[in-house]
Amino acid sequence: MTQAPLRRDAERNRQLLLEAAHALMARDGLEVTYQEIATAAGTGMGTVYRRFPDRQELVDLLFAEHIDAVVELAREACRLDDPWVGLTWFMERQLELEAGNRGLGQLLRGGHQSSELVIRGRAQITPLAADLLDRAIRAGRLPAGVTPVDLVTVHLMVGAVMDASREIDPDLWRRALTVALAGLQHAALPDRRPDDELIDRLFGVPPDIARQESRHQ
Repeated sequence: MTQAPLRRDAERNRQLLLEAAHALMARDGLEVTYQEIATAAGTGMGTVYRRFPDRQELVDLLFAEHIDAVVELAREACRLDDPWVGLTWFMERQLELEAGNRGLGQLLRGGHQSSELVIRGRAQITPLAADLLDRAIRAGRLPAGVTPVDLVTVHLMVGAVMDASREIDPDLWRRALTVALAGLQHAALPDRRPDDELIDRLFGVPPDIARQESRHQ
């Protein structure tokens, strides 16, 4: 059954809530409360709960385009001739998006419960990044022992620097990324290869969600 369109005032309130929620979560992260959203939008709490009774649906609605943008960045990186340039370009562009949107960073780095949106995004990004990594190794731009887990740890480490320095030096993450990538290129890696399943644990993905993610890949 097709849902009836909202009245003009109801649709206006819905858009005000979306705009307020997006601005607040981009600035402060996903822990923003419905009370904060209602206050910023100039509506009552009841209006927030009527329009968005499921908080996860609100988060997915706000960040769907951002996740799709990261997927497209990965695809574009794969079209570059030099796989190392593609890999580093992708990581920098993704982190730039996260630097401008704290909530997106929490989603992409596992700071929030995985949803269908995040599962779908990771399922699309993971094989593209793995292909870039494999090509960079075969081209001699990375040591043979580098694994997808190593890329994830670089992402998480640089993301931690970004979060810690956001208010005092918001571009410090770029220096951290340069240092981390240089270290990756010249690292004397241990012989033991980490299992790729460790990625889910690094992202804090519960086992049942991890199984769901594996079915999407």
